Amino acid sequence: MKNDIRCGECRRKLAEGQYITLTIKCPRCGTMNHLKAESLPSEHRRVPRPGESDGRQSDHSLARRQAPPG
Repeated sequence: MKNDIRCGECRRKLAEGQYITLTIKCPRCGTMNHLKAESLPSEHRRVPRPGESDGRQSDHSLARRQAPPG
């Protein structure tokens, strides 16, 4: 999701994208624009499909498992 980043004084489009903090000078009117994200985007958690790992370690210990004989 990209957002237009515009000058707060003259409304000229300065950039397009996402930011956490940004300071940018408008080439038209010379205003220094200091921008800060209102909130960080939340990470969407997806339920893994059967047989697919979600990258986390299991709570189950394999330490008690015995190797098969032979």
